[in-house]
Amino acid sequence: MTPGWYFIVVDGVLWTVVVTAGAFALGAAFAVPLCLLRVSRVPVIKIAASSLIMFVRSVPPIVWLFLVYFGLGSGPLQVGGAQAAIVALGIVTAANMAEIYRGALASIHHGQWEACRALNFSSWWTFYDVVAPQLVRVAIPSMATHLIGLMKDTAIASTVGVADIAFQANFVSRREFEGLRVFAFAGLLYIFLSVPIAALARYTDAQLRSRVAR
Repeated sequence: MTPGWYFIVVDGVLWTVVVTAGAFALGAAFAVPLCLLRVSRVPVIKIAASSLIMFVRSVPPIVWLFLVYFGLGSGPLQVGGAQAAIVALGIVTAANMAEIYRGALASIHHGQWEACRALNFSSWWTFYDVVAPQLVRVAIPSMATHLIGLMKDTAIASTVGVADIAFQANFVSRREFEGLRVFAFAGLLYIFLSVPIAALARYTDAQLRSRVAR
């Protein structure tokens, strides 16, 4: 094989990180209003939000990618491969993160809300001082798990020309007629990127638990 082929595969790390970070940030933000609709006391709104989440999660991410890339790209709005991947994976992330938020919110005992009202806490201080620390601590493990899965799902971006790890590994394997070592190295890169996320999630969870304990 040509010396230095692994540098070509490593070049794909940047786009893998960019697409992962962009999709996660987009999804995490849009998941907040979606979660609020999901826990609404109005039955129609709650059912509509639940149905939307179920629909989004039932469609494979690659289908969303093609819908965004070829659907929007065939119209007047031109969408690049990376942009399409971020939007498509952001849609999927929003649906999954909304359920993570909802589960974390449900874990907070209703008595704490009543205590805050009894102490005349405003809605902002109730959320900031009581709800948010517990919600984040409960949600972090699931968020980290989804983030790692999302990073692996970014491999589908290679199908629309995004030069991520999977794209570069496929390019090298075709050029060198060697697939085993190339894709094994690509797999190691994904592991290398996943480990810090898991470690940071554990560290953050431990720090939040120690603060709650105090």
